[in-house]
Amino acid sequence: MKSGCLVCGKDLVYLDSPEEIACSLCGRVHATSVRCAGGHFVCDDCHRLPAEDLIEKTCLETRVADPLLLAISLMRQPAIKMHGPEHHFLVPAVLLASYSLIAGKHDALGGWLKKARERAGQVKGGSCGTLGACGAAIGTGIFVSIISGATPLSRKEWMLSNLVTARSLHEIALAGGPRCCKRNTYIAILAASSFVNEEWGVVLPTGQGVACEFSDLNRECRKMECPFYPGEEGHPPGV
Repeated sequence: MKSGCLVCGKDLVYLDSPEEIACSLCGRVHATSVRCAGGHFVCDDCHRLPAEDLIEKTCLETRVADPLLLAISLMRQPAIKMHGPEHHFLVPAVLLASYSLIAGKHDALGGWLKKARERAGQVKGGSCGTLGACGAAIGTGIFVSIISGATPLSRKEWMLSNLVTARSLHEIALAGGPRCCKRNTYIAILAASSFVNEEWGVVLPTGQGVACEFSDLNRECRKMECPFYPGEEGHPPGV
């Protein structure tokens, strides 16, 4: 299923407190605060695959320098669901691919993508609501931490990684809920692209805007309240 429960397509239910539930796909038991109305639960590992394989392979081989175009082309693929933790890796992956092409550092991309995938895997699905930190915004921090070589002991690099996450998260928060992984992905990529230009003078091309093509898949889409909603005639976002 592209939207809702991956098993049956029913709406997801967010629980007041975590429950121990077996994944409907792999059978492993996890503590989770989300399941579908029919009782199904799919763990983050199963939700991500083969999405993350697709993201890593595509970003490694692409010659598309526009991170928004690359993200949209990936999100059109059946493996990338409407919502899900795969977006936490998608954001830094497309930004790294774009940066490697623009900055002439494509030889480093393979190692960068592996780091990004490992780090993004630590960000739980639903973090936007349960931890107050959207995984797409955290993905921009992963991106900057990798290209800057930041560690917990770094000075400026540490600062920059946290600043880009803060900027992305601020702009995502201002867009308002409920969550939309597509909207938050667009905002995060635009925020990170602007940040990289300001800090390093590297221009990541992000085209003229986005008219979202996924709204029909999102049961909670805010339609004309979203800056990316195309409306009747379509429009570029004002983000």
